Amino acid sequence: MATKWNRRDVVKAGAALGVGSLISPAFAAGTVRRADDTIRVGVIGCGGRGTGAAANAIDAHPSVKIVALADLFEDRLNGSRSYLEGREDASQRVAIDDAHCFTGFDAYQKLVALKDIDYVILATPPGFRPIHFKAAIDAGKNVFMEKPVAVDPVGIRTVIEAAERAQAKKLSVVAGTQRRHEASYLALMERVHGGELGDIVGAQCYWNQGGLWVHDRKPEYSDMEWQCRNWLYFCWLSGDHICEQHIHNIDVVNWAKGGPPVKATGMGGRQVRTAEKYGNIFDHFAIEFEYADGSSCMSMCRQIDGCAGCVEEVLRGTKGTSVSRPGFAVMEGANSWRFDAENRNPYEQEHTDLVASITGEGKYLNEARRVAESTLTAIMGRMSTYTGKQVTWEQAMNSQLDLSPARYAFGDLAVREVPMPGSTPLI
Repeated sequence: MATKWNRRDVVKAGAALGVGSLISPAFAAGTVRRADDTIRVGVIGCGGRGTGAAANAIDAHPSVKIVALADLFEDRLNGSRSYLEGREDASQRVAIDDAHCFTGFDAYQKLVALKDIDYVILATPPGFRPIHFKAAIDAGKNVFMEKPVAVDPVGIRTVIEAAERAQAKKLSVVAGTQRRHEASYLALMERVHGGELGDIVGAQCYWNQGGLWVHDRKPEYSDMEWQCRNWLYFCWLSGDHICEQHIHNIDVVNWAKGGPPVKATGMGGRQVRTAEKYGNIFDHFAIEFEYADGSSCMSMCRQIDGCAGCVEEVLRGTKGTSVSRPGFAVMEGANSWRFDAENRNPYEQEHTDLVASITGEGKYLNEARRVAESTLTAIMGRMSTYTGKQVTWEQAMNSQLDLSPARYAFGDLAVREVPMPGSTPLI
């Protein structure tokens, strides 16, 4: 019988992981400290974000060296390799030979099997994240993984179970929710959790912007190849933009509230991006998340050209209000404050913090469960929007919804129907 998960279980387990995070272990289990202190990194997913994360890791710590690459497509791997090897410091920081380059659906398995990899960067489309994370932890690797970490509840449970194994092995895990590593946000949250805003009685969060890139289909593409190359627009790959992008803002509100909400009521649709090339995702969402103390957060995200833009979080407390966005944080009210300190690139800082965790020079980090909670919050909002039903945390956590394809292979793959609120069933 499948384990039933509820919000109390998640919060209790998360608290247990939090206690563990105060422990600074020696070099992580399964990792060998080298005489030259080199930290060898492999990248799984060589698109723009994976290549960028590899560059961020190099810039974050002088001991990091990129030594292996894996991607579904050879052209993406070659492009990433060319970029990294073209850096001015490549002779010292990049050492990728042909034997450490892997392509295809099993490329990740070949990379994590390498004995001399200290940590892996997981940056494929999110639909692959649970199986890649599980494989990395099973292989004894420390992990940096991009958000979101799943696209459905089945994937979330895989991530949570792997997070527990990582904890037992003392493997370090950092997620790409970089606001958690950004000085402006850390300074704000120190004040929020210190009570300077009072009780948080309401919140708003937004990621409203124009459209993003789209890859037109080529005659030689199979269904699977086209969907993987155009992954933003297929829910099984991206989780829709509420998960793939808006999770950042949702995560900030969960951070302020100390955990995920208890239910979601959402609405949205697919009004502008209706062509076949836009797959089966929506172009706008509006979700009301309710937390255990009765407070609520209004969450909005939109990807439509020609509309008002806003990417920020607002917290409303009994003593004041805060507004935050990358590099910017203010509080107004009884304890007015504005962030004005140095704000290091958080995309680098998260790798600095991961290396410190791996080497034992900083506190031990395992962020997998926390980012899984915020990912499930976004999924819960999407489920409510797609179906038109109110969805509770327990329903989302225990849902059997599984968006993964029957098999991972190039060939035919039908596009799922566009959801229709009121008709699409809640699974």
